[in-house]
Amino acid sequence: MRAALTMVMAAIFAMPPAAALAKTPDCASWPTNMALVHLKNAGLIDIPSVNETQTKAVRLASEKIGKDRYQQVYDITFRTRDGTTIEVITNSQASSEECSMSAVDVYVVSKKIGGSAALPSEDTTKK
Repeated sequence: MRAALTMVMAAIFAMPPAAALAKTPDCASWPTNMALVHLKNAGLIDIPSVNETQTKAVRLASEKIGKDRYQQVYDITFRTRDGTTIEVITNSQASSEECSMSAVDVYVVSKKIGGSAALPSEDTTKK
């Protein structure tokens, strides 16, 4: 009995902490919606013209900055029905309980230089 208890305890202590197993929150909808509002307010896009099925959000980074708090960066591409493409980079904070832990900083990508011709949101490595 004691040997079995020792083995169970050893197995428990050998397991990684729960925090190491936790995934960072998938909060693409909050920065996507806020970016759309900022673009509308800046006069850069008309919300009804956006083709929602072609909107792409790719998380570029998610860094833990506190207990259940993450700094997240997304590359978001909007396409309008007339074929216009607007790409933004967003920066915001999220938790596993709430995606809107902070305001969303939105940076419009006006020009890409170097690298792949494809946008990050058009992942060319997918099979």
